[in-house]
Amino acid sequence: MLKNITTTFSFIALLLVLSFGNKTEIKPARILHQMYDSIKNIRTLRQSVKSIERIDSKFTSAGSDIKVQTNPRKIYFNNKAKKIEILYDSEISTHRAYVKPHIFPYMTLSLDPTGNLMRKNQHYTINELGYDFIGKSVSLTINKDKDGINNFTYLGKVVKNGYNCYFLEYENKNYAYTDYVVGPRETVSLIAYKLCVNDYLLRYKNDLLNDFGFLKKGTVLKVPTLYCKKAVLYIDDKLCLPIALSLYDDIGLFESYEYTNIQINTPIKPEEFTREYKGYGF
Repeated sequence: MLKNITTTFSFIALLLVLSFGNKTEIKPARILHQMYDSIKNIRTLRQSVKSIERIDSKFTSAGSDIKVQTNPRKIYFNNKAKKIEILYDSEISTHRAYVKPHIFPYMTLSLDPTGNLMRKNQHYTINELGYDFIGKSVSLTINKDKDGINNFTYLGKVVKNGYNCYFLEYENKNYAYTDYVVGPRETVSLIAYKLCVNDYLLRYKNDLLNDFGFLKKGTVLKVPTLYCKKAVLYIDDKLCLPIALSLYDDIGLFESYEYTNIQINTPIKPEEFTREYKGYGF
């Protein structure tokens, strides 16, 4: 934890230094610094998310609507196509979430967000919903990449999903894999967090897509040297938040997310994070 806190502060300091200079010149460092500031100031978030994720060798797509309160963290998630609702309230439990599938068995379940059932065939958990995780991922990528911010390129202004956006691209052609020896009581997620690499890619490379328990001590894993090989970001010029984000590994695209109907810091009633709220199906 201390390592990641130090990393984040280093990232902020780096962006502050690189953002000074000609104020009329648009630089990746300045855009990313503004994005990071905007993410830190989010108290509530409503948005629609469209995702494309590579699961094994196939792509799956999904669309969902979410509500997020950042502190204390509360989440409402609704995927109408897959007929599933999720409700999470850290004040009630940090390790359980209510899950209501509107298909058999139709029962409201209380599940661990990091457990097998909720993680199966998913790149991320509900703990990563919202923008905070994106900000941390960008900062970790820059700090882990020795060339850091120099591997970002500003490609101009474009319209994406109706938003006027800065178009940025990150690429490091030195992306590779290295050996890692599993220590005592380590999981894939703990290793990914410790090494600042992508959880899903670590699982995919080692055929551990649905293994969420402790790994055997001494096992040798192939670990990516960077969070991703390439990233494409569209950042709204007013909200200073990502509108779209695509990540690539050595094979190609492995995940892509697009955000619409974004509402920042508009009041969300406390009852909207309860099972009894009108319109919910729990």
